[in-house]
Amino acid sequence: MLTLARRHLLLACASLLAARPALAAAYEVLGAYPELEVWKMRGCGCCAAWAKHFEAAGFQTQMHELDDLAPVRAAAGVPSDLGGCHTAKVAGYVVEGHVPVVAVQRLLAERPTVLGLAVPGMPMNSPGMEVEGQPMQPFDVITFAADGSRSVFMEVRP
Repeated sequence: MLTLARRHLLLACASLLAARPALAAAYEVLGAYPELEVWKMRGCGCCAAWAKHFEAAGFQTQMHELDDLAPVRAAAGVPSDLGGCHTAKVAGYVVEGHVPVVAVQRLLAERPTVLGLAVPGMPMNSPGMEVEGQPMQPFDVITFAADGSRSVFMEVRP
C-alpha cells in the first residue's frame, strides 16, 4: 500500500508537469493519448477542475453532463457506497470521484484485475476540491473488483 503526504503528492504532480513533454512524445509515438471520459452532474465545477488535473498530465478528456449519474455508476459496476460526484472511464477502468492523477497512472502501469479506483465523497483539497487556506482532508483511493472485493490502493495524507 502506498502512502502519500501532501508534499509528496504535490511533488509528484510537479514531476508529471515537468515530464509532460516526454509523456507527450511517448503518446505521440503510440498514436494517441489515453482518453478520460467523464460523466458529471450538470453544472458541477469541481468535476471540471478535477479533469483539468488530467489534462495537465497529458490525458485527453471528454465531458458528459447529466442530471442523474446513478445509471452510469450502476452500469460501470461502482458500489453505491463508493460513489463520488463524477464517474470516469480510462483504458477500460472506472475512476470514481476525486482520484489523483498519480493513482490513475499507477493503475494504468500496473494493470491490476479490478474494475477501477474510487475516492468516495468529496475530500477537502483532493484534486478538483482545492480550497486555499483549508487543511487537506486525508483520504484513501480504493480499488474495487467485479467480485465485490476491495483494497486500499493508495493513502493520501497531509
